[in-house]
Amino acid sequence: MRNCNAEEGNIEYKLKLVNPTQYRFEHLATQMKWRLQEGRGEAVYQIGVEDNGLLVGLSEADMRASLKTLRRMAEKVGADITLLREREVDYDLERNSRKIAEVLVRKVPDDQQFLDLRVAVLGHVDSGKSTLLGVLTQGELDNGRGRARLNLFRHLHEIQTGRTSSISFEILGFNSKGEVVNYSDSRTAEEICESSSKMITFIDLAGHHKYLKTTIFGLTSYCPDFAMLVVSANTGIVGTTREHLGLAMALKVPIFIAVSKVDLCGKGTVERTVRQLERVLKQPGCNKVPMVVASPDDAVTAAQQFAQSSSITPIFTLSSVSGESLDLLKVFLNILPPLSNSKEQEELMQQLTEFQVDEIYTVPDVGTVVGGTLYSGVCKEGERLVVGPTDEGRFLRLRVGSIQRNRSACRVLRAGQAATLALGNFDRSLLRKVKRKRKHFTGMVMVSPKMNPTICCLFEAAIVLLFHAKTFRRGSQVTVHVGNVRQTATAESLDGKEELRTGEQAVVCFRFLKHPEYLRLGAKLLFREGVTKGIGHVTRLLPASQHHDQNHDQNLKDH
Repeated sequence: MRNCNAEEGNIEYKLKLVNPTQYRFEHLATQMKWRLQEGRGEAVYQIGVEDNGLLVGLSEADMRASLKTLRRMAEKVGADITLLREREVDYDLERNSRKIAEVLVRKVPDDQQFLDLRVAVLGHVDSGKSTLLGVLTQGELDNGRGRARLNLFRHLHEIQTGRTSSISFEILGFNSKGEVVNYSDSRTAEEICESSSKMITFIDLAGHHKYLKTTIFGLTSYCPDFAMLVVSANTGIVGTTREHLGLAMALKVPIFIAVSKVDLCGKGTVERTVRQLERVLKQPGCNKVPMVVASPDDAVTAAQQFAQSSSITPIFTLSSVSGESLDLLKVFLNILPPLSNSKEQEELMQQLTEFQVDEIYTVPDVGTVVGGTLYSGVCKEGERLVVGPTDEGRFLRLRVGSIQRNRSACRVLRAGQAATLALGNFDRSLLRKVKRKRKHFTGMVMVSPKMNPTICCLFEAAIVLLFHAKTFRRGSQVTVHVGNVRQTATAESLDGKEELRTGEQAVVCFRFLKHPEYLRLGAKLLFREGVTKGIGHVTRLLPASQHHDQNHDQNLKDH
C-alpha cells in the first residue's frame, strides 16, 4: 500500500464516511477526482482504515452508510464503484465483528481515453497461450482440441500447425463496473472499446525457438506493461520457457505466470509444476517471490502487490477447457493498475512527438497506414511530422490523417499509447524497403521536425554480458535489438578491455554493419549471437557524419 503519509498514488484510506456535511461531501468528491486522475481513471478506497494504515474496522451499520456515501461521491464525479472484498478485523466490546472494505472506483475517461494496459504473452510452443487468449477474449471455453485459438491465427500455416509465428493482438475490456467486455457480447472491436473503461491488449508472441527474434521484437518494441508466461501443467518448464522468463526479466517487464492445461493432469502433477516454477523464481538470478493465487481474495492482493513490487510473481493454475480459475485471472486483470502514474505520463506528453513505426501497409481507399507506439508527446489528426530514416538516411515531411486505437477512431493520441495512423496519399515506396521476414524491424520513426533527428552508425552502450560460451571480445559480431531496430553490429571497443566474460559490465562501442539507424539515448538494448546474450542501454550517439546536421534541411525533402 502507499506510504502512511504519502499524498501520491491512487489508494485512499478512509476510516468512515457516515453522513458527511455538504461541505465535507464536496471536499471528498474533489479528493476522489484527484485520486482518479492519479490512477489514470482508477482508484482503490480502503474503508475502515486510518490515514496511517491502521486497520480499525467499522460496524455493519457504519460500513453500509460509508459505502452509500462512497457511491454518491462516485456518481458526482461520473464513476462506478465495485466492492473488491470485505474482511473482518476485530470485535468490539459487545463481540460484534468489525469490517474493513476495499472498493474499486473507476470512471470512463473523457475523450475516448480508456485505460490501456499491454500484456505480452510468452511461453514455450504448445503451452496453451493462444487457446487461453481465445477463451479470455472470445468468452467461450475450448473444446480441448484447439477451437478457441483458431480465431487468433493470421496465417494458413498457423492454422495447420496450431502454432503462432507472427505477432497478434487480442483485446479484453472491463467496463466501469468491473464486468468483462469481450466478443461474447460485442460483435466488433469498436463495440468492445466503446463499452470499456479499461482495455487489456494481449500481444501474443511466438513460442517456437525459430521465431525468437519475433518474440524479442514484441518485448523490445511494443513496450508491454506486463508479461504473462504460460506454462503447461503437464510438461512444466521446457524449451523456450526459461529463455522467455530471462528475456522479460532482462528487459525489466514485470511477469506473472499462468499454469495451463490443469484439466489434463492430476493434482500431484500440477503441484510439481508449481514447485518447479517456485524453485526457478527463487534462484539467485531471479530473486522473485512466487505467490500462488487460489481465491478471489488472493487475486486482489496479488494485483495490488504485483504493481508495487517487481519481485512479486503471481502464479495462476487454470484450464481453458473446464474454465477452472479463469475468473481469478479476470479479477487480477480487472484490478491491475497502470505502472506509470498520471504525472509520469504528463511529463512524457510535454516532450516532442516521437512515434515508433512497427508496421507499414497499404489499405485500399485509405492509402499508406503505419502502426506503432507513441513514445513521447501527443499526436493529433492533421499533425505535421517527419518520417525516417529512409534507405538513403533521410527524413521526409508528412501529414497525419486519421488515427485509430484498437480499431476505433481516436482524435488525440497520448504518450505510451499504441495506434495506427493513416498517411493518406503518402508514397509508400519512399519509405524503407522492409523484407517480409523482417517486417516489424522497420527502424523508422515519425517525429516532430523540431527534434532535428540524427542517425548514427557508431554508438556506445553500457552493457552486461548475460551469457557467453567462451568470451566476448573486440571485433565480435552480434545482432543488436533496440526498439524496432534490428541489425548486425561489431563491437569496436570494450572500455579499454580486450574481452568480457559472463556477468561482466562495460561501456561498449558498437558499429552497425549495413547502414546508420535512428536511436534514442537511454533506449534499452539487447544483443545476441548464438548463445551469446547481453543487455544494456544506449549511452552515447556518434552521428553518421558531421555534415548530417548541416545537410539536414536538404534532407527534409518536401514530399
